[in-house]
Amino acid sequence: MSKLHPLDDAARADAPGQFVQLGDGMTHYELAGPADGAPLVLVHGFSTPAFIWDPAFTAFAEAGFQVLRYDLYGRGYSDRPSVRYDRNLFHRQLVELLDALDFPRPMALAGLSMGGAIAAVFTQRRPEQVKSLLLLDPVGLPMKESWQMKLVRTPLLGDLVMHLFGDWMLVAGLKKDFSEPGDLSDYIAQYKLQMQFSGFKRALLSTIRSRVLRGASDAFRTIGQTDIPVLLIWGEEDDVAPFHLNAQLRQLIPQAEFYAIPNTRHLPHREAPAQVIPIIVDFLHRTA
Repeated sequence: MSKLHPLDDAARADAPGQFVQLGDGMTHYELAGPADGAPLVLVHGFSTPAFIWDPAFTAFAEAGFQVLRYDLYGRGYSDRPSVRYDRNLFHRQLVELLDALDFPRPMALAGLSMGGAIAAVFTQRRPEQVKSLLLLDPVGLPMKESWQMKLVRTPLLGDLVMHLFGDWMLVAGLKKDFSEPGDLSDYIAQYKLQMQFSGFKRALLSTIRSRVLRGASDAFRTIGQTDIPVLLIWGEEDDVAPFHLNAQLRQLIPQAEFYAIPNTRHLPHREAPAQVIPIIVDFLHRTA
């Protein structure tokens, strides 16, 4: 196990993008696209930081949108504060980031995986600030837990397992996001950058125990009672956020436009960008 380093100014010196100090810590973000473009915010998932939105981030900017992506607390180059990593923390981070940047609203809001739950909670609490919502393989509904997840959630034992085997478990789990992983060496190297800084696994463990991954049903239901346009995209082979859950989510959000993407798992925008990105761009243009 390699020695961990503090996430300080020196560590951030070579990071892309910019940083802003918020109430719970420093947040890393990137902006792209024209300043007068329709505003779009991208929220990443459980453990992979904002680079997970490649190549869509660039494509959205080239399509004329003003695009913001950022690292959630505990991930990427954002701080790892010693707090409870629950839905309130992530909601507060997004609210404070938008305010600090004076980012225009109402906006299009996109959430991938756990980012879908975070985006849904934001939309539930601030519907007047959301013009349209994109949910890409979202979590947030109750689902069967793996034995590994149950083990990690167990007090003391889960801490020991995460300390001893967390690095291996996290990296090994990356392949589950792809239908045909191929050579993931560059992707894994990019992912591992965040693992050298102290607090990463502590943040993930707190997130799991705070049930952010399973506690958004109420938010989805509230959104379904609004007229906010929603786009739902799901990889047909996804078993991280199991594909069959789309039926339940579509009942909660009846206005959602739904696209099932064949031969993809948890990251259809990366596995099938030529199919997925045009669907998203068309939706965003129609609802801007």
